[in-house]
Formats: sequence, structure tokens, C-alpha cells
Amino acid sequence: MVVTYDKYYQTENLFGEPYPELMGFFSAYPPNGKILDLGCGQGRDSIPLARLGFEVIGIDNSSVGIEQMNKIAKTENLKLKGITADIFEYDEFAEYDFILLDSMFHFTKNDRKKETEFIERILSEIGKECLVILCIQDTGEKVKILNETIDLKYKLDRLVDEKFKYTFEDSESGHKSETNYRMIIIRK
Repeated sequence: MVVTYDKYYQTENLFGEPYPELMGFFSAYPPNGKILDLGCGQGRDSIPLARLGFEVIGIDNSSVGIEQMNKIAKTENLKLKGITADIFEYDEFAEYDFILLDSMFHFTKNDRKKETEFIERILSEIGKECLVILCIQDTGEKVKILNETIDLKYKLDRLVDEKFKYTFEDSESGHKSETNYRMIIIRK
């Protein structure tokens, strides 16, 4: 199977540093929880979270990204393990204290049903007190669809609903873009 991101991840650390808002949130917690980072890519979030002391499992379908992340984890002796797999087939959510979904949902016509059903499955299977951290582009109807999915049938506490801007710069091409984002954090 050809994975699109395998090509992009030939550029190491393609997406740069994690969002300061995300790292600020996790920095406020004692690092004794277990994080599942779904769609972790090259470890943009997983590596710094493991450096904070959290135990992190990252899952992505890009073997190139996972290999890069696992190499750093081994070199730095981090509590971080990357697994190459399809996140939509994963189903062991109950054992985690945090579920991180950063830039995973786009809710395009072809993917909306699959993505909303996946969110519903996560929310139904996580353990009590688990925090789900969602970072999503705040463009079009994405946040509205996400909120409708979250509020569908679950009694969840909303801890954070924060807007921020993400700036992407590609040093090779000189391309630079700025996108509105939203970080929503909920607790079961």
C-alpha cells in the first residue's frame, strides 16, 4: 500500500514544533499518564510529550514517520513507542489517560461518516476521566461538525475550547501559510 505521507516525511520534522497551546496544556499536568497519539506522523507531538515524562503510544499509517519517531525515542531513551497501523482500526482506547487527535479530521464529503463514527467509537470506549484532546482547523464547517459529533449522546465536560493560529513554513520552498485552529479538550 502506498502511503502519501511516506513521500512527504522524507523531509524530517516536516511540520515543525508542536502547538504551544497543546504543550502548555500538557505542561500543567504531572507526567504520570499514558497518552495515545492517533495519527502521530513523525512524532511532532509524541516526542515532546514523552520528553515531558509521559508514556506515549503513537499510531500512524506512515512507516517512514514511525521509523523516524522510534529512532529518536530509542536515542533519547523516551517512554515512546510508535506503531505503524490504520488508526481507524485501532480499538484499545480504555487503557489511556489521554487521547490526542491533532489535525486528524477534515470532514470532507467522502470522509465525514468514517471520521464522525470513529470519534463516536472513541468517546464510547474511553475510560472515565480520560481526556480527549482534539486540534482541528477552524475553517469551513469543521468545528461545527466536530461539536455536533461530540455533543451527540455523551455527557462530557468541556475543559478547553481555545482558538489559535498555526503558521507553517517550508524552508525548502519558502512557502509560508497561517491557519486558524481550535483546540477542544473534553473529559468523560
